[in-house]
This record gives sequence, structure tokens and C-alpha cells, in this order.
Amino acid sequence: MLKTTINLEPGKKVYFASDQHFGAPTPKESKVREEKFIRWMDEIKEDAQVLFLMGDLFDFWHEWKHVVPKGYIRVLGKIAELKDRGIHIYFFVGNHDLWMKDYLEEEIGCTVFYQKQYFEMGGKQFLLAHGDGLGPGDKGYKRMKKLFTNPVAQWFFKWLHPDIAMKIALYLSQKNKMISGEEDKEFLGEDKEFLIIYSKEKLKTEKIDYFVYGHRHLPMVLDLEQNSKYINLGDWISYYTYGVFEKDFELKVFEK
Repeated sequence: MLKTTINLEPGKKVYFASDQHFGAPTPKESKVREEKFIRWMDEIKEDAQVLFLMGDLFDFWHEWKHVVPKGYIRVLGKIAELKDRGIHIYFFVGNHDLWMKDYLEEEIGCTVFYQKQYFEMGGKQFLLAHGDGLGPGDKGYKRMKKLFTNPVAQWFFKWLHPDIAMKIALYLSQKNKMISGEEDKEFLGEDKEFLIIYSKEKLKTEKIDYFVYGHRHLPMVLDLEQNSKYINLGDWISYYTYGVFEKDFELKVFEK
């Protein structure tokens, strides 16, 4: 398996955040959450070596050849500031921003991932992913994702006028429960949580210290076998939780 090794500098940390869904439920309400996220980035920039944005930063994102969605300028500007300070930014596309192409890479210098990735940090083995589509079940969403990632479907969508395309997409993003995750707000138990099942299956053949996901919106650190941990980062809608790793992994709440 391909793996990226990050050598942590003394006094530096790795931060993780997921599922901000900026733009929802309205631009006005989203702005309050955006400002809080910016305050968090201001706080971590002094000791951050790496920032992982683990998906669904936007409630909907689509890139045309010469157009990107309106808004989010302060959030994107702050991410650019962190990158300019030498902080490595890794961005995992989620099920709401899977139409990400090269904008963040070219304009900010982020590294964008579309699939799960393996990292080694501080001598620990990490498997990182947004989490959508992994593990058993969730067949309705998996079929929908195949449609959304189909090159022909994407080709037709891009020829819609952006005003029309964005209106349709935002409506579906908020109303369709398979996309919005509205049904994914309760813990189902270890034997039914698809990301926990997926992680346990991986442990049968791979040595992973930390499985880190977003998507489920349920902040959690759960001990698995072989001293491994399942971590869900929660969200920036209800919980304002984030992860930080130096020697061990901690899940924290930002309250400012």
C-alpha cells in the first residue's frame, strides 16, 4: 500500500476537522459557523504542522472550467494563509464536495484526495478517509455516488447554467436524506456502524493505529482490537469538534 510519512517537528501538531457543510442551511446562518471555524484556524496556526480537512467543507461544491461557487472567501483566505505559513493542507473530498477538481490545489496549494489514504506520523499508522461509501450496506447511497461520479453525468451537469445548477444541487443537498446525512445522527452500535465494521475488517490484514473518518457527524473515539482506535471527527454544525495528534490522538471541542 502507498503511504505518506510525515516527520513531526518538535512542538508541532497535526490537526483534523471534518463536515463543516458551509453554505447550509442558509448563507446567513452559515456565516456564523464560518467565523467560528476561522477563529479555530487562527488558534491552531502557531503550532500546526499539518491540517487535514476531512471532507464536506462545503454543503455543495462544483467546479466548472472558469467558475466556482460564490462565497466562502474568508474561509478560503484563512486556509491560504495557513498554507503560506508553511502548514501542509490535505483535503479529502466528501459526498457533498466530491466535484472538487483542481481549484484548491492551484489557488491555495492544498493536496486533494479522492480516496482513503495511509499516513505514518510520529511512528503511528493512520488510515484516513471521509468515510462515505466504505464498509457494508448503504447501497442506495453507493448507487447515487456512482451516478454523481459518472463522467457522462458530470459532463451533462456542467453544461447547466451555474445559477440553475447550484439551485438544484443545494436543494438536493439539504432535502435528500441520503445526501444530507439527516438519518445518520444516532449511534447504531458497533455491530451496525459501517465504518467500524470496515475498520475491524482492515485490522485482520493490516496494522493500523488510528482510523480517522468524518461523514457520520458523531464525535467518537472507540477502542478496537490490537490497540487500534476508531475516530470520528464529528462536525462543525452541532459539535464543533476536531482532532489533534502529537504523541497520541485527542478529540477536542472548540468553544470560542
